[in-house]
Amino acid sequence: MTDFRAEVQEHFRGLRDRIVARLEELEGGTRFRRTTWERPGGGGGEMSELRGELFEKGGCNFSAVAGERYPFVPSEGAKVLAPEDEALGVRLPRAEDLAGKPFFATGVSLVLHPRNPYVPVVHLNVRYLQVGELEWFGGGTDLTPCRPYDEDTAHFHQVLRDACDSHDPRAYPRLSQWAREYFYIQHRKSERGVGGIFFDYLSGRAHWPFVRAIGDAFLPAYAPLVEKRRGQVFSDEDRAQQLKWRGRYVEFNLVHDRGTLFGLKTGGNIEAIFMSLPPLVAW
Repeated sequence: MTDFRAEVQEHFRGLRDRIVARLEELEGGTRFRRTTWERPGGGGGEMSELRGELFEKGGCNFSAVAGERYPFVPSEGAKVLAPEDEALGVRLPRAEDLAGKPFFATGVSLVLHPRNPYVPVVHLNVRYLQVGELEWFGGGTDLTPCRPYDEDTAHFHQVLRDACDSHDPRAYPRLSQWAREYFYIQHRKSERGVGGIFFDYLSGRAHWPFVRAIGDAFLPAYAPLVEKRRGQVFSDEDRAQQLKWRGRYVEFNLVHDRGTLFGLKTGGNIEAIFMSLPPLVAW
């Protein structure tokens, strides 16, 4: 393993540990259950799952996998293959540069489904891929409240804007728009939630400090919202609406989400891949 691969892998592992530790504090000491897994063909990961009173279901997974043939060559119709943006470093690889090439991928993926309908669902993913001679970063984070509050949305976005602005003032407007496009449920004609940021194909190691900053921004963006809303009283009707609303989250992840497809096509751990789905849902 190259020194850079090792650096990225260990940073992501540490990010997972820091997030898990803070979420366990919010949960009041209930611990994540950690399960290691190995991928046939190379690598593996660790699934961290929480079932508590605050977070009805939560997962924060780390993985580092490798193989001889990259299995996920996107077609022209893949969801949000955004146009190249040289200013930001978004460069789309050609299919012939990916097909049949050895690959390495590592990252952190998180989804939290709170029990209280007033505490928002949140998602985070940061990842690094190397395929043949190419390497790039991807990821994003978005907030999906059942009962949205303008001030909560503003706080979440401001923390992300600050993290982006510290590296490139052009990044937040572009990546927040990309999130609106990506986290869009086409068959419902609506966004999944109140947005965030999304990025992919950030080409080259120069973007590593930016990706670290996005991962580090997660807890300051989300934890204050949990602390503010966790004590709000909710009714049986609120709960019923929450379960119905969760159906849209399921629909997006199973129909549109590229991370889910990548995990399935690379032989990832099924339980870890479907960790993003809520424990209870209604249609």
